[in-house]
Amino acid sequence: MIQIRKRGPEPPESSPGRFLPGHLVRHRRYGYRGVVVSVDSTCHADEAWYQSNQTRPDRDQPWYHVLVHESTQTTYAAQSSLMPDPIGGEIDHPLLAEFFAGFADGYYRRNDQAWPLQ
Repeated sequence: MIQIRKRGPEPPESSPGRFLPGHLVRHRRYGYRGVVVSVDSTCHADEAWYQSNQTRPDRDQPWYHVLVHESTQTTYAAQSSLMPDPIGGEIDHPLLAEFFAGFADGYYRRNDQAWPLQ
């Protein structure tokens, strides 16, 4: 049987990336699931951090702050490293309530809390 999912919000034309805060994603290489909290139009990490990244995706693309499912980890991942999460279920992460007001139709509703926590 084919599962048809309601499409969520589309990034506006002015959006720097493919995903919006609240979108569920999966990492292409490492397979973890997560939820996007924030997006940067390019990589804002310093050079030392970038050089320590084993895959070193292009810095000149959107990068996402992601809460990792069933973990206390957050990641900073390049758009080319992420894909839409095919499972679409809720994420288990201790910081969810800090950034999101609820979950409906396969997406989290972002609150007004800035990333990173101030």
